[in-house]
Amino acid sequence: MSETLTKKDFKPDQEVKWCPGCGDYAILNVVQGVCADLGYNKDQVVFVSGIGCSSRFPYYMDTYGFHTIHGRAPAVATGVVTSNPDLATWIVTGDGDALSIGGNHLAHILRRNPNVNILLFNNEIYGLTKGQYSPTSPEGTRTKTSPMGSVDHPFNPLSFALGCNSTFVARTVDTNLKHMAGVLKAAAAHQGASFVEIYQNCVIFNDGAFADTTDKKVRDDRTIDLEPGQPMIYGKGGDKGLKVEGFHVVRCAPEEASTWDPTVQSAAPAFQMSTLDHDPEMPNPIGIFRSVESEIFDRGINEQIDIAVEKKGKGTLEDLIYSGELWEVT
Repeated sequence: MSETLTKKDFKPDQEVKWCPGCGDYAILNVVQGVCADLGYNKDQVVFVSGIGCSSRFPYYMDTYGFHTIHGRAPAVATGVVTSNPDLATWIVTGDGDALSIGGNHLAHILRRNPNVNILLFNNEIYGLTKGQYSPTSPEGTRTKTSPMGSVDHPFNPLSFALGCNSTFVARTVDTNLKHMAGVLKAAAAHQGASFVEIYQNCVIFNDGAFADTTDKKVRDDRTIDLEPGQPMIYGKGGDKGLKVEGFHVVRCAPEEASTWDPTVQSAAPAFQMSTLDHDPEMPNPIGIFRSVESEIFDRGINEQIDIAVEKKGKGTLEDLIYSGELWEVT
């Protein structure tokens, strides 16, 4: 019988080495708790990361883990889940790791839809390499590599994921632990590739990047939680609403608010909501943007392997090496 584990059981003997006050601590705490709540055993889960502050994550989970190379965690994780579909496979990445050198790999894992969970820590900066602007840094951001202000147009991670036809897309915040836990559990329950952007504060190089939406003084009026099957209501006491009118999202009275449904096959409504971030006139959405079913990559690959084995036999590595055209050098 499987042993019932607690959050403490997923804490390793490694010293956690992030900067004091880093949002990563909160995320780690929630993930360890979620692993326990989901009933994982340590040998049932693997965390795969690339390079960056977030990519230290596998060291801080007492589970299987791969610390891979910059931007390539999706490729490694695809191999992991394809060869061992029973493993709960999680990817931990950052805005630089995933959307710069890893942008191509992220696009392909999302379109392929293997059964993995992708957590993108977005702090709109390169933290590990000491404060350069990243693919999500707003225009005008002054850093060591953009002293006069960045002129790049930033990626919107959720819009990127939706453009890749991701089957599960969500956003949460490092300071809202209860919300984060709920989103991660929903992501884990999803069959296919789940993509979760987490607003994560870098206290050293980009402190307060999301304070205009997440600070306790303003978050009621500046954020809206997209809850499946619930009206899109926000504000103190739920005194504001949003409704969808054609290709636009507009503010309205709470009684006129549209009901949010992330299960519609078209990604258009979710894309509309993803574009509201940082609009000073609109609340910034968090929660589940899209959750639909589609064919799963690793299942499809393994079904093909089963068919091939049934037709031709299991074969051996030696047979593979000595198959095809061969020549001998004397």
